[in-house]
Amino acid sequence: MTGYYQGPTPWGTGITVAIMVGLLAAVAVFSFGRALAEVHPLLAVAVNLIAAGGAAPTVWRWRWTPVTRWVVGGGAAGVLLGWVALLINGFAG
Repeated sequence: MTGYYQGPTPWGTGITVAIMVGLLAAVAVFSFGRALAEVHPLLAVAVNLIAAGGAAPTVWRWRWTPVTRWVVGGGAAGVLLGWVALLINGFAG
């Protein structure tokens, strides 16, 4: 691309943002899933899958945007971490 300038990648700031968003997403997914599981376990699974499926197309388009790619990466990792924590909690309890 002629005339297109891309600055250096802000790794330190980006990774910090990704970690913070990931932690917030993991805590939110875990606590919301845990609360729904007390009502009915299948409700927790259904709501999590519907929410992830609904957000996926938008997140997929944002994955290459310079600033939001860090948020998207952290959020995706946080959701997966929250799901793993829910599975571990479900099998342990």
